[in-house]
Amino acid sequence: MMTRPVRFASRRAAGAQLARRLLHCRAHNPLVLALPRGGVPVGVEIARALEAPLDMLIVRKVSAPGGEEFAIGALAEGNPPELFIDSDLRAALSVPGGYIEDASAAAAREIERRRLVYRGGRAMPPVAGRWVILVDDGIATGATMQAAVRALKRLGPERVILAVPVAAADALARLQPEVDEIACLRQATDLHAVGQFYLDFAQLEDAEVCADLAAAAAFGGGFDESKITR
Repeated sequence: MMTRPVRFASRRAAGAQLARRLLHCRAHNPLVLALPRGGVPVGVEIARALEAPLDMLIVRKVSAPGGEEFAIGALAEGNPPELFIDSDLRAALSVPGGYIEDASAAAAREIERRRLVYRGGRAMPPVAGRWVILVDDGIATGATMQAAVRALKRLGPERVILAVPVAAADALARLQPEVDEIACLRQATDLHAVGQFYLDFAQLEDAEVCADLAAAAAFGGGFDESKITR
């Protein structure tokens, strides 16, 4: 008999729990980067607990043909953007190259739209030499986080900490070699959708993301180069 998953009350509640796993980062002047939209309320609570600045790394999944919710890859912001495609899934689904190009172009347009709405068009804050905590509300296939991690590592952070409330165990195993540390409250072998682990998993709107970022600015510390670990 399949047991029902223990659920988090909300993304914020999950973020507050996750923050307790990350208190050791506080002395290293970390930067919290959330993947919008769902990672932002999780990241707010982590940034609050660590008195750290909160920003975003904007990523859009590349969905399988005819399956909008099923990611075969993802595109992460950057110059140039970081494209990750799961080659095994692509082959299994017989996804043509033309489809990948069109889907990636659509993802790039949405990334630019969100960059304008959420940041007013400005770039991410500098990450070189910093401890960076990369946050999402959960990991299913791992494609979105894979693209995010690779885009982030190109910028030269001192340490990359992946922080999620819940993740598929196999996806987390694939990500383990890519990062320096993982903080995950629950690993699942039967994760079909991240939302199954939340009581409240309402779709977030742009206005909510902007409000969270504005609120985080009130308690996020500034960049202090003297606190960077060497």
